[in-house]
Amino acid sequence: MSSSRVPGVCGRIRPASRRDFLKTASNGFGMLAFSALANGAEATPQPLHFPPTADNVIFLFMPGGVSHMESFDPKPKLAELDGQQAKLDSYVAGPNRKWLRPLWEFQRYGECGAPVSSLFPYTAKHVDDLAIIRSMHSPFPLHARGNIFLHTGRLVGGYPSVGSWTVYGLGSENRNLPGYILLRDIYVPPGGIENFSNGFLPATYQATHIRDEGVPIDNLVRADPTDAVQRAKIDAMLAQDADFLEASEADAGLEAAIENYEMAYRMQSLVPDVLDLDKESEATRRLYGLDADNPAKRSYGMQCLRARRLVEEGVRFVEVTCPNLFGMNGTWDQHDKLREGHETNALVTDQAVAGLLADLKSRGMLERTLVVWAGEFGRTPDTGNGDGRDHHPACFTIWMAGGGVKGGVTHGETDELGAEVAADPVSIHDLHATILRTLGVDHERLTYRFGGREHRLTDVHGRAVTEVLT
Repeated sequence: MSSSRVPGVCGRIRPASRRDFLKTASNGFGMLAFSALANGAEATPQPLHFPPTADNVIFLFMPGGVSHMESFDPKPKLAELDGQQAKLDSYVAGPNRKWLRPLWEFQRYGECGAPVSSLFPYTAKHVDDLAIIRSMHSPFPLHARGNIFLHTGRLVGGYPSVGSWTVYGLGSENRNLPGYILLRDIYVPPGGIENFSNGFLPATYQATHIRDEGVPIDNLVRADPTDAVQRAKIDAMLAQDADFLEASEADAGLEAAIENYEMAYRMQSLVPDVLDLDKESEATRRLYGLDADNPAKRSYGMQCLRARRLVEEGVRFVEVTCPNLFGMNGTWDQHDKLREGHETNALVTDQAVAGLLADLKSRGMLERTLVVWAGEFGRTPDTGNGDGRDHHPACFTIWMAGGGVKGGVTHGETDELGAEVAADPVSIHDLHATILRTLGVDHERLTYRFGGREHRLTDVHGRAVTEVLT
């Protein structure tokens, strides 16, 4: 694979003129470059706030609400109370609800002895690399707002996602690929593209979507007969844009559009090569489950393998969503048929997730790649129909691995029913602060001025959960 890497620094490059900006437009640095340019500043790279332990992030998004008491947070008390009337203070509380026992058995794995349910036999083998956080909580129980909050730290759209903030702060390591890439199927989780939006940051920092089936990116193959013809057209267009930009007031949208033209041109040669999995060995393909009979499992495995190849090429932030197998609200959203739904989802995702961890580790990449496995909330310890669980934002479980994260640790506790956080609560803002910390960025100092105030990913909240960091 051919690549052109550039180092990322927080604050970065500042071109001396707008025409110079066109020459350096897709240099891998973020739009802080343009912010400084608008103020007439000189080119001055700025150091990171902390020594980084990670260079890249892979976010494995599990939309819909994985049941924490049936994945990584065992609750034997629920087995004792199974079928008895539940007394749960939540938005779904009612007189006809019953406690529901965990439907899967737990065993302890690894040197750390962390308990994992039989839903995740592949991931269970990697618990010594995981920091399991059981005390996550979120403020809202609906999918769209929960997803947007998980990605942006806000309950409404219009704000940049964590991927956008990451690339804004650090830039990309490869000038020929976008810094933020979303790998998905045709399904877009509730909250829509606002989950992956650049918000008020320049358009350069929005996610580039790569589909699993068919043409991965629209218009990736040039329409012109030769590269020379296409290059001539682009050069003529950029020359006109440069003259217009030189004579106009600073316009972040125009700057981003110019940069995106150049990025799209360079992507035509590199993206097909990066996404070509035929170059991988059969052993690697089997590791991710690409030999499975289940097409959804093959699809998810393919996207996880692509995620490794993309970070290998220097893409800063890669997100992988799950195939949607159970309707519009999210893969893991089982209000009924919990056993059937969670088993199917785990079958589709577990091997590929474990394969990704093993592959990164074998290549020496895990220590510099942060992997985050998370959904927007958990599920209730009780049931209204005896067959499913409802949304539960009061507490849920995620895990992190690699990139300066301590392996084989469990952080936080929930009560004996899995209903409330009992110790060491971790908010979504805390999660965001922790992700940025591994990348060497202080979440309080990474800001962007918009609407008359300085904004940041964590708003006025958040702390890095240093207890799970090396």
